[in-house]
Amino acid sequence: MSRSQETAVYTHGHHESVLRSHTWRTAANSAAYLLGSLKPHMRILDIGCGPGTITADLAELVPDGHVTGVDHAPGILDRARREAAGRGLSNVGFAVADVHALDFPDETFCVVHAHQVLQHVGDPVRALREMHRVTRPGGYIAVRDADYSAMTWYPRSPGLDDWLDLYLRVARANGGEPDAGRRLRAWALEAGLADVTATSGTWTFATDEERSWWSGLWADRTLASAYADRVREGGHASDERLRAASDAWREWGRQRDGWFAVLHGEILCRKAA
Repeated sequence: MSRSQETAVYTHGHHESVLRSHTWRTAANSAAYLLGSLKPHMRILDIGCGPGTITADLAELVPDGHVTGVDHAPGILDRARREAAGRGLSNVGFAVADVHALDFPDETFCVVHAHQVLQHVGDPVRALREMHRVTRPGGYIAVRDADYSAMTWYPRSPGLDDWLDLYLRVARANGGEPDAGRRLRAWALEAGLADVTATSGTWTFATDEERSWWSGLWADRTLASAYADRVREGGHASDERLRAASDAWREWGRQRDGWFAVLHGEILCRKAA
């Protein structure tokens, strides 16, 4: 096991409250910056595929190509396989992989895509070099990550301020970088990627239904997911503080004028032909 694997722990895990948001993700709401570059024949590697909703969307967009979804956690891949099978897709497959050391030959894929991955890895620059290695000349490396410190909400909530402060500390203690979004371009340049287009995108939760859903999953995640286990195991906060953060999420979700925005950094890198 490499040092980078040893020092990075996936903060969220795959508790139901986490999958509630992961299965909501689509190519349209999470990879729009990439979609205009796709062609029907392309071979795509989707790193950190999780439950496979984005992976399956990508497979539908490349009907004459193929998509390989990989994840470091073997257990979630069964969920991804069911997602693809439920859509009747035959041009998609799944495997266990580590982004720091991809088990694919050089220049295998037309597109290498990673959504919400680099914020959780021990060595994002090494990961980008690996992504570049397995990309064909003329192909694309596409990466999107949230930036936690840039998340913003209304009305003001000291409880959510405390939640964010705690989350940042726990994620960094696990070896990740929760403000990855703002660093993607810098990491890509450090990795030697030359043709880098940097953009940003947002998720916004403002309707009654959106607020209820977003606040509810974070309230549950704060108390019951692997994140809560990391908090307790690391001695970062008491159960009382976790309950207060969970309550703050539910209180914010009840505000009729509530609004929450998640900022993402995005990079689309073209590999020299």
